Amino acid sequence: MKPKNIIHQEFEPPEKLCDSIKCFWYNKSDFGETETGFEVIPDGYAEIIFHFGNGCSISRNGVLQKLPSPFLVGLLNQPVHFYTKKSFEIIAVRCFPWAVFDLLGLSSNNNGVHTFEHPIAELQPLLSNCIENNKIEEAIGLVKQYFLNIHSKISADSLLFKAGKAMRKANGSIPVNQIANAAHSTVRTLERKFKQSSGHTVKDVSGLMRFERVRNTLWLHPDFNLAELAIESGYTDQAHLSKEFKKYSGTTPAKFAKKAKTEQIPDIDFVAFLQS
Repeated sequence: MKPKNIIHQEFEPPEKLCDSIKCFWYNKSDFGETETGFEVIPDGYAEIIFHFGNGCSISRNGVLQKLPSPFLVGLLNQPVHFYTKKSFEIIAVRCFPWAVFDLLGLSSNNNGVHTFEHPIAELQPLLSNCIENNKIEEAIGLVKQYFLNIHSKISADSLLFKAGKAMRKANGSIPVNQIANAAHSTVRTLERKFKQSSGHTVKDVSGLMRFERVRNTLWLHPDFNLAELAIESGYTDQAHLSKEFKKYSGTTPAKFAKKAKTEQIPDIDFVAFLQS
């Protein structure tokens, strides 16, 4: 079952947060009376998720486990299924994967979906009150101010920012040595800092960025020629694209495009529920 009555809004970060945060977003959907699963497909970001309503669960070894609010969705290497019902709302922070752990003052790891203990959880009742009173912009304002406060207490790594900027500009289709050059760093130093900050290698993150570009293109333009898309996106050929796409999404680009045609819903940048 697809969610109904979807509302999605995105909010730009303040300039001081642009080195760490891509955007803030709000999402509301109605899943009906029955516990319903929805799929999230990997992309090149980490998400800090506050949720409101009837809770959110994830299946672990066939057993549904409730997730606290907030929880963290790090870089994924395959689709993940969540479950909820009735009205479900989210306030989220979309972070660059090389910045999210430093921003929160946590040790990096490469877990996909995980919980964490942090003073940020104190925002939950304040945000819940805003959600109940339909004060979405006020809720986003509270989250923005919280991150402005904690960001002022850390020193952003300019090397990682420059490297990330180069990767984003190229949609992940850039050799590691060129990323290092853009960051005025050696490959060895870049790789070490990336692993320390995100729990992943430069190649991991670049691969997800490249996949994300293809995924978004096919969602919006399902008739796009796959051979052309492969070359434009930096893959060796269509076979290479298909292999990487299936690794991350669990399906082929052709099947994904076909599904996009039949289930097309106004694009909400693949946050939460429509990543299917």
